[in-house]
Amino acid sequence: MTVCTILLSAMLSAAAMTHAAAQDAPKGLDVELNALASSQKGCLFTFVAANGFAQNVSKVSFEFVIFNDKGTVERLALLDFRDLPAGKSKVRQFDVPGIKCETVKNLLINDAPVCEGEGLEKGRCMDGIVTRSKAPASLEG
Repeated sequence: MTVCTILLSAMLSAAAMTHAAAQDAPKGLDVELNALASSQKGCLFTFVAANGFAQNVSKVSFEFVIFNDKGTVERLALLDFRDLPAGKSKVRQFDVPGIKCETVKNLLINDAPVCEGEGLEKGRCMDGIVTRSKAPASLEG
């Protein structure tokens, strides 16, 4: 075998292993706090949620802990994100009464008490969840 053949063989093997590793990488839900906006009721939270699972999530709800600017718990809120089709993103908005957006500093996804979908194990919605924020408040999972 020539040097070129050996190099080509090595590169193809590396590419195949990288592809296999990417397929084995755990996939899950991705939740982004996209915006906070004052509303007549209180604060309108806008999220972008993406489903990285191979199967549809027919119903998911997250328990959020909302922390204020003093670092203390302002409220616990159970937010129903409804369905999240496989490989798709959805925008969900929740108008939370009695909260001023400017005092919201951090959100924590505490749990996913509802996580349903064909072939989806209980508790799977919290496995490998990815969180981020484009709003002034941070989001943790």
